[in-house]
Amino acid sequence: MTASPSSAAQAARERLAARLRDIRRDSGLTGEELALRCGWSPSKRSRIENARTPPSDADVQDWCTACGASDQAADLVAANRQADQMYVQWRKLHRHGMRRAQEEVLPLYARTRRLRVYCSNVVPGILQTEAYATALLSTIARFQGTPDDAPVAAASRVERSGVLHEGDRRFAFLLEETVLRYRVGPAETMASQLGYLLAVMALPHVSLGIIPAGTRRRMWPLEAFYLFDDRQVSTELLTAAVNVTAPSEVATYARAFAELSKDALHGAPARALITDVIQTLG
Repeated sequence: MTASPSSAAQAARERLAARLRDIRRDSGLTGEELALRCGWSPSKRSRIENARTPPSDADVQDWCTACGASDQAADLVAANRQADQMYVQWRKLHRHGMRRAQEEVLPLYARTRRLRVYCSNVVPGILQTEAYATALLSTIARFQGTPDDAPVAAASRVERSGVLHEGDRRFAFLLEETVLRYRVGPAETMASQLGYLLAVMALPHVSLGIIPAGTRRRMWPLEAFYLFDDRQVSTELLTAAVNVTAPSEVATYARAFAELSKDALHGAPARALITDVIQTLG
């Protein structure tokens, strides 16, 4: 089994902590002396140096200044921000509502030429109808205790689906059969959503596969992930979004997608399965 998706973010923090520790040691300062120069408690210095507490940009700058290594501060601040971007808590991202979070990812979708998406829980955002997205986002806001701006956030989410109609791109989607059967919103919302999947399958540069619930697995079900070209993977956990850019980890997700594809139905069998599910809605 692979490690938790948050492992990449933690590894980045540990690398940053190790660099800060090396800078302190090279300066000849003890941990207590560094804390005193920065005006911190000794425990704060220890937590940062052992990657238990993420430092702020100001903390990194103060650390470098105290160690006489101000010339390294800019690079370390950049590394700190990259680690922050790797693991983003949903409550922080949605603290002012979800519309902004939808809009912030539009440039990523716009520059991606090959998108591969695997989902085991809900229909991928780029394939959601506005009614389905509204029902889902409202449920998420209620659970997280964040502002519910689901209607406007859903409209922004649907906006990104425009890239599906740009012919210089390729899209491959893999859905577990359970995604079709989980009720998000009333029956008419689900029927419309599944009908939209059938329409999307007709697009020449879109591949949509369904992994039947009863199939004997080559690859176990995973958390949802989005593979943007071969540059970045975004995974969605209950509490956070995780962004992976390390080439070896991106390649692992690409291999997992290829393995999952072998278990999926495509073309007419997939359409028949979706149609069967629509007929069960009542």
